[in-house]
Amino acid sequence: MAFSLTVNGHRHTVDVAPDTPLLWVVRDEIGLKGTKFGCGAGLCGACTVHVNGQPARSCSTPVEMVDGADITTIEGLMSEGQLHPLQQAWIDEGVPQCGYCQSGQIMTAAHLLANNPSPSREDIVTAMTGNLCRCGTYARIVAAVEAVAGGVGHYEPAGEDT
Repeated sequence: MAFSLTVNGHRHTVDVAPDTPLLWVVRDEIGLKGTKFGCGAGLCGACTVHVNGQPARSCSTPVEMVDGADITTIEGLMSEGQLHPLQQAWIDEGVPQCGYCQSGQIMTAAHLLANNPSPSREDIVTAMTGNLCRCGTYARIVAAVEAVAGGVGHYEPAGEDT
């Protein structure tokens, strides 16, 4: 069956079974590999993307539920070749160890900051609670979000001496 999606601003028509998870459509049909498979049950957050501006677990979202939707993946956060402020903060704060969960973490944080540009530490922790990091870099994740909070789009990367 054919489904039409706009992924990172580009229209795609895919011919897949209606119950195919959005994750596999994004990765296998469209070829964007930044969104990761974690648990397959929507529990870990590694597969988080935005569907019509809202975070969604792509591993448990059937493509039939997002036909006609606007999807943003980790690759879609970049603008004009520039990293999103959160992507840069992730680098500057040394967040990833294995890096596996990071695209989902960043997508969740991007949604938080789009809706609350100046979150408290408690707001950040609450928003990020549904995303698991097997390496335990939670303190660095919070620090990266705090570094960007209040200045989304105006984040200045740390200097080399920091």
